[in-house]
Amino acid sequence: MKKIKFNIKTFALIFGTSVALASCNSDYLETSPTDNVNQEMALSTADNLKALVNGMHRNMYYRQNDSQGQSGQQGIIIMTEAAGDDVIWPSTGNNWYISSVRWLDQSNDTSSYTYYPYQFYFSMIRNANLVINNAGKVTGDQQTIDTAVGEALTYRAFSYFNLVQFYGKRYESGKVNTQDGVPIRLEADEKPMARASVEDVYTQINKDLQLALTKLNGVGRYSKSHFDVNIVKGLLARVALTQGKYSEAANYAKEARAGYPLMDNAAYKSGFNSAANIEWMWATIMVPDQSDGFANFSAYMSRNYSSTQIRQAPKVMNSSLVKQFPATDVRTQVVDPTGNHLPWLSTTNAQGKVVRTNAYSNYSVFPYTSQKYMVKDQGESTADVPYMRAAEMYLIQAEALARLGDEAGSKAVFNELQKNRNPSYAGATTSGASYITEILTSRRLELWGEGFRWFDLKRLGQGMDRTGTNQSDVVINGLMKVTETDYRWQWQIPRAEINASQGLVTQNPQQ
Repeated sequence: MKKIKFNIKTFALIFGTSVALASCNSDYLETSPTDNVNQEMALSTADNLKALVNGMHRNMYYRQNDSQGQSGQQGIIIMTEAAGDDVIWPSTGNNWYISSVRWLDQSNDTSSYTYYPYQFYFSMIRNANLVINNAGKVTGDQQTIDTAVGEALTYRAFSYFNLVQFYGKRYESGKVNTQDGVPIRLEADEKPMARASVEDVYTQINKDLQLALTKLNGVGRYSKSHFDVNIVKGLLARVALTQGKYSEAANYAKEARAGYPLMDNAAYKSGFNSAANIEWMWATIMVPDQSDGFANFSAYMSRNYSSTQIRQAPKVMNSSLVKQFPATDVRTQVVDPTGNHLPWLSTTNAQGKVVRTNAYSNYSVFPYTSQKYMVKDQGESTADVPYMRAAEMYLIQAEALARLGDEAGSKAVFNELQKNRNPSYAGATTSGASYITEILTSRRLELWGEGFRWFDLKRLGQGMDRTGTNQSDVVINGLMKVTETDYRWQWQIPRAEINASQGLVTQNPQQ
């Protein structure tokens, strides 16, 4: 596994010219050390400010550090799912993310994969700071400037929300969370800084999101890869749920999903590959000339992309989770207990003739393989990647209301989602803690593979438990359980960052 060769001082200014952006050419993203980039030019006009934000959007799925496993947010999603208990690696395949499956990365402060989330999110924060702090000096259309600032604030909040969950202890509602979080950098410089408390980091996250609401108020967006007030409210709902602020979580979740109806069952089974899906709120939208082949999300998580990773180690759903839901639930219909799925896929050739092909003739077969993610073309890994959907907002609202004691209000929301996914669902009949467990179990199935499970386990103070699943001991190397008190829930602060910060950044426990 690749070792760290850099520290926070190498973070890049991401800048694309408006001409390159208009052409959607993959070369528009330029990354180089900040002192080699003409910042004055990059921050001189409203259009250039917008281009800098567009570079941040591109960074969400851009291969970094010459590693196909470190491809922006989509790579980090896979890392966290590997460390969970619902997405199963049935074999080691060609070894991508196996160290994450075995929880070896987060306890090694010199691992490039321990460092990667730290590097990625702080690079996003650095560029967000450039936009936010220089907006007053920029000439051009004021709405363009405000929109760029609003999106930059959203990215800064999103980045800190992830950082504090990775590298800090879990937030405990009702307490003053003085435990170490991460440094709060609000300037683009790289001066050594001590770690702020978890409470202070969350205060900054909420402050940024509230200001983003004002900057983006009334502003439309031309792509689901960008932000508007719905997405900001969705992030506010996530943050509030994590902090145990359930009234805020319920209200923001309801407001966030306005205008995003639940998809029908046919759409659910269509492959989770298009942001055109009416339920998707925020996503990376992939276009062929920006595709990075083996570095794309679908190169690891789809069922049908023709790569060594997919052919040898297709992703499997936790069998004990699947068995808790009936066959009438569409979310189980993308999982085949035999692993064979439908061996014949129908495609239309250039002459308009329907041709049936055996898509999996040379693919390994494992029980409970999932077909939730399917690329449109077996030879091309291009597929859009969801970061926020209306279903998540339903689940946040339902859980928050239940924890507030409003079971009737919660069930009205929860039943709507459940009946959409399972026409035979008669309505929730459980109550109290059992009902909350039902919501959380549905959340596991609904959001499978989308990057939530590890964070939920930490948020809830639950251990990771792979017992009773279809997990291969060869893959997990005996790691069947991780208790909720295990030190590895706090990832190690990268050694390179501690060294670069002259000792101001303290290390997390190492045992």
